[in-house]
Amino acid sequence: MRADVDRRILIVFAIPGALLVLFVAWPLLRVIITSSPALLWETLLDEEVRRSMLLTFAASLMATTIAFLGGVPLAYVLARRDFPAKWLVEGVVNLPVVVPHTAAGIALLMAFGRHTLPGQVLGLLGIRFVSAVPGIVAAMLFVSMSFLVNAAREGFEGVDPRLEYTARTLGASPWESFWRVSLPMAWRSIFSGAVMMWARGLSEFGAVVILAYHPMVTPVLLYERFESWGLRYAQPIAALLILMCLATFVVLRIIGHRDRRIW
Repeated sequence: MRADVDRRILIVFAIPGALLVLFVAWPLLRVIITSSPALLWETLLDEEVRRSMLLTFAASLMATTIAFLGGVPLAYVLARRDFPAKWLVEGVVNLPVVVPHTAAGIALLMAFGRHTLPGQVLGLLGIRFVSAVPGIVAAMLFVSMSFLVNAAREGFEGVDPRLEYTARTLGASPWESFWRVSLPMAWRSIFSGAVMMWARGLSEFGAVVILAYHPMVTPVLLYERFESWGLRYAQPIAALLILMCLATFVVLRIIGHRDRRIW
């Protein structure tokens, strides 16, 4: 009797779940299957498209690297220590998730634009954010770093502090206990957060288009082609971007699965 009830519940729950999965999968499949291989190859040979895709992948990777260098230590502190205004730091970390990305672009423009003090100081060093690659990286970093920090924090919270204390009693320094105990055991969560951040950066449009319309990342190029020439010229770029994101994501998931077996 219990098995029958469980089966009925499973069927009832599976129907809306399947519809939700179909809602996500069908538009993506539709873009891909309606683009001929010849058209995709022709689009890939377009120098502007290739340059845009390389820029998108590289800028998102740079943003993820910066977030890794600063976010992993921050996540460790948030996971291991209580301090005054900790709730405020946590709120700031999560704020980009709820701020509209166009508003984030305006905020970044007002903070690092040509006429701001940080913008002028960095300009003396040859670094500018408006209509430049650093602006693209800054926009991607701002809107997506929460994924990495939160995932890393969850990873560190999952490591029993007693393991660190045990390492310390055996003669390990605080640095050694972090590098040899905490970081390896939290690595899967950190890797997962880095992948999610990198993938989120690939799709960023709102903040990038305001801060750095040029040079064009792929989402901006896609929008520009759609506005200028219509769906016919935008569709193959969308299909290529979806395929490349899916392929890269699958590769990274395979690597992550192998890391699980190793660890």
